[in-house]
Amino acid sequence: MGSQRKRTKSKIEVIKENSEYLRGPLAHEVGNDASHFSKDAIQVLKFHGTYQQDDRDLREGRDRHYIFMIRGRLPGGKMTPHQYLAIDEIADEYADQTLRVTTRQAFQLHGVIKEKLKTTLQEINRSLITTLGACGDIVRNVMATPAPDIDGRQAKVQDFADRLSDILLPATKAYHEVWLNGDKVFSGKEQVTNREPLYGPSYLPRKFKVGIALPKDNSIDVYTQDIGLVALFDDDNEIEGFNVIVGGGMGMHHRKEHTFPRLGDDLGYISREKVVEVVKAIIEIQRDYGNRKNRKQARMKYLIHEWGLDKFRKELVARLGYELEAFRALPDFELDLYLGWHRQSNGKWFLGLSVENGRIKDEGELQLKTALRTVVERYETGVRLTPNHNVILTDIAANDKAGIEKAFNRHGVLLDDELSNAIKYSMACPALPTCGLAITESERVFPDIIRDLDEVLHEFGLEDEKLSVRMTGCPNGCSRPYVADLGFVGRSLDKYTIFIGGDPSGTRLNRKYKDLVARENLVDEVTPLLSYFSKNREEGESFGDFWNRVDVEDTELISA
Repeated sequence: MGSQRKRTKSKIEVIKENSEYLRGPLAHEVGNDASHFSKDAIQVLKFHGTYQQDDRDLREGRDRHYIFMIRGRLPGGKMTPHQYLAIDEIADEYADQTLRVTTRQAFQLHGVIKEKLKTTLQEINRSLITTLGACGDIVRNVMATPAPDIDGRQAKVQDFADRLSDILLPATKAYHEVWLNGDKVFSGKEQVTNREPLYGPSYLPRKFKVGIALPKDNSIDVYTQDIGLVALFDDDNEIEGFNVIVGGGMGMHHRKEHTFPRLGDDLGYISREKVVEVVKAIIEIQRDYGNRKNRKQARMKYLIHEWGLDKFRKELVARLGYELEAFRALPDFELDLYLGWHRQSNGKWFLGLSVENGRIKDEGELQLKTALRTVVERYETGVRLTPNHNVILTDIAANDKAGIEKAFNRHGVLLDDELSNAIKYSMACPALPTCGLAITESERVFPDIIRDLDEVLHEFGLEDEKLSVRMTGCPNGCSRPYVADLGFVGRSLDKYTIFIGGDPSGTRLNRKYKDLVARENLVDEVTPLLSYFSKNREEGESFGDFWNRVDVEDTELISA
């Protein structure tokens, strides 16, 4: 395992080490009559793709209404029609009748009770989807461009994401023993053993994220990943190799200055034949040298910040026995939501649908869940979940386009050209009442906030701006607020920190503008910023670029 530094371990490290490769007390507690798992068991449970939560709206003193969130592992967010319909049915049968699309291209089920947890996981696996490694201190869902094949490159990136995801799955038999009675059901190609040749008995110090981008297309926010790969192609449109980026991550803590969001560093270029070896070696460095004492300093971004990129590169070369080539030049990245109709390389079409805050549900006149089920079932479309928590329906025949549009119209679902940019470019995390880390609201209040903000944008003639606005209920940054034009980050009860000046293409962090802003004042606080921007911008300049160029302290706004 290498020369890991000796240090005092955190409590969670001890739990992992004593879990017997992710078995822990789970096997004994799954079938008991308790409504929840023990403290040790819930730490191991995360590796199996499940978080124990409680509905905070229903708390009465110390009494809690325990529920479980289940997350799937879907490389590139790709699902077959059968898989999507199976998960839709499982959401109705065992969860809260909604599906949540995550910003890592997976789905989440919320509201599952413990006595139905094993059955739910078994049903998910019968659809040939696993939840193993979707959470926990491990490589989580491997991201990739959500678009189906457009020009011969997207499908090759998806194939590589599938293969890499299989390689990076944990090898323990615990998942199959606990949930599937020892039977292998899902479609991964991993070697199921009792050892962990990549992760070791303690797994990684913290969660680890890998994403694969295409040149120009940064829909996955490649610089926010622990390892970002940019696929480069030869003259025959085959993957030749990858630019490698290391050390990104969004999470921080408001009161701890030694925690911070960080964009990854350009490490170098590696050929396709060697890229898996390089990815594994980077993971092994984090495994052996990542901070196992302080979990707030345990992400790989802090190791690279402490060491510097040169020292990290030298350690990587020592393990590999060779150096990476120089990082290859790339065109500027852009954020493509892939909304609306687009033609595929096979002559068929795909349709990108905006899903506000990623929540697929039926509510009032908007019957999105029913509409998606109806269309997927009737037209047998493929499904892709996107990094901006939207949905893409694929492989649609040209003569089916009109019927599909009518189906969505009947169920109150607005298409791309019927929605404002403010809504399309916004994101919010689930937060209250289910997330145990949330300190403020996010998903439940953001629709009203973004519509109030949209009115302000129209007032200043900015309705066509591709303004990214992202909200989180805590500083962990699940909706990637720190690269947005505007970020609203939960700070304390009903108060937020406002960040401005990011680049939604994911290549620049924003910075703190105001702290402890009451929720009802968020739009009022940013209105002067929008007004000043509208009057003083350069031609074609975005809001984020403007406030990255202009210091707000040098304007009259500072005294407002």
